[in-house]
Amino acid sequence: MADTDKPLLIKRYASRRLYNTETSDYVTLDDIAGFIRDGREVQIIDLKSGDDLTRQYMLQIIAEHESRGENVLPISVLTDLVRSYTNHAQSVVPDFLAQSFEMLREGQTQMMENLGTINPLSSMPGFDAMKAQQEAFLQAMSSGWAANAAQTPPAQKTAAEESKPEATDDLSDIKKQLEALQAQLSKIGK
Repeated sequence: MADTDKPLLIKRYASRRLYNTETSDYVTLDDIAGFIRDGREVQIIDLKSGDDLTRQYMLQIIAEHESRGENVLPISVLTDLVRSYTNHAQSVVPDFLAQSFEMLREGQTQMMENLGTINPLSSMPGFDAMKAQQEAFLQAMSSGWAANAAQTPPAQKTAAEESKPEATDDLSDIKKQLEALQAQLSKIGK
């Protein structure tokens, strides 16, 4: 039985083949992407040098998805990322991205909880499947960013930043949008 609390160790051999140390077999990038989508943390190391290659392979997985037309990152975001490597924003960008995805994860989790408890559409056929798809999407989008957030120390907040009710405002906005969507759907159902 694999210990899912520890990252799955993948070793890269000199032949560039990737070896799953838990199952003692070779894996592909698609296999690794599947492990990550399933919520598993992955660490990829070079067998000879011991270098951690995880970031390099994560970027390669993202690039392959993007090249297949599974576009998640808008051109403007990619442009800003490229720019962040050439200026002083480089030190701020990782924290910003990690916090943004954490907010996305929390907001979507809250929205899904609200859909299940207060939504009259929850009895609609197919609702559970839609909810499961949303949760799977959230898990896939956020699992890689959670690892980065855990490795990066959180930014220090000033007293003024801590007193901002942003999360409350965002939740109120989400609730209002959800209510408007429910009203539209109930009109369609009549």
